[in-house]
Amino acid sequence: MTGAAADAHVPVLLDPIVALFADAPEGVIVDATLGAGGHALAVTEARLARPGRATLVGLDRDPHALALAGRRLAGLEADPRVAVHLVRTRFDAMPAVLDQLGIAGVAGVLLDLGISSMHVDQAARGFSYRQDGPLDMRMDPDTATTAADLVNGLEARALIDLLRRYADERFASRIAHAIVAARPITSTVQLADVVRDAIPHAARRTGGHPATRTFQALRIAVNGEIDALEALLPEIVARLLPGGVAAVLSYHSLEDRPVKQAFAAATRGCICPPDLPVCACGREPLATDAIRRSMTPDAEEVARNPRASSARLRAIRRTEVPLPTDANAHVTDPDPSRRPGASGRSSRR
Repeated sequence: MTGAAADAHVPVLLDPIVALFADAPEGVIVDATLGAGGHALAVTEARLARPGRATLVGLDRDPHALALAGRRLAGLEADPRVAVHLVRTRFDAMPAVLDQLGIAGVAGVLLDLGISSMHVDQAARGFSYRQDGPLDMRMDPDTATTAADLVNGLEARALIDLLRRYADERFASRIAHAIVAARPITSTVQLADVVRDAIPHAARRTGGHPATRTFQALRIAVNGEIDALEALLPEIVARLLPGGVAAVLSYHSLEDRPVKQAFAAATRGCICPPDLPVCACGREPLATDAIRRSMTPDAEEVARNPRASSARLRAIRRTEVPLPTDANAHVTDPDPSRRPGASGRSSRR
């Protein structure tokens, strides 16, 4: 990865994120999706402007991104107040990494979800329908399953389910059957053409490239992104020190929904029925909103970095309320009426 690649990567909502973690208490900051290290560098430098030490744990499954971030963060190593630990792993391994490092609680956790410019701009990685490349889409090149394996190996029914689950693709059936009929499909442009031709002409005129959702669904499935996110969110809240901050950047509703739900659960207090005169559950919020609702880039940032246009930032700040015995029960949705199947209907997308 070259220096030009580092320059091309523009951290999204950088100033608000730096401000959030500058106010976090003394302790470790985890960038669980390190990427090119832009957020991590700025956050660490800001924390060095205050008394004490700055410790960064950076995680990324992509060895190329990790090497790039390592070079970007190398200047911090000369400062005796800084400790940097970079680990190649997927972000849901954060609890295991912290345990290995002997770190019980952290002052902050950052997740910058989705795909970066480093991936999209390299045709050989197979993420982009605009450049011809192999159907790969693996963030970790050592992962066994590629997008080509799914495109050429799944039955039509499984492809339909994948497109609906990870992209809300309304033409999932047409696309899946077109893919099966066109096999073998070996390149990104070939797949994009198949998807485009499967979608009615009228639907192609709006909403961007017709293959966007199909590529999104395949990328999420190949990399297990949503399952990893849902597994990690309760662990983040459980690991935060009092006053610690968790911030998540998401780029589409499939990423944002579990973040919104997990953060809402953590900030929720009493869940007693409204007709009870006094609280009987004794539930207190584990966190408060560090950002009210959510934040999106302003017009000036989007003009500088169009890829930031869909970004949404959510953040919470840990209270001093102790975790309950069953920690996960207190940082997932506590209202049974909101759970799948509670009213005889599924809440799945």
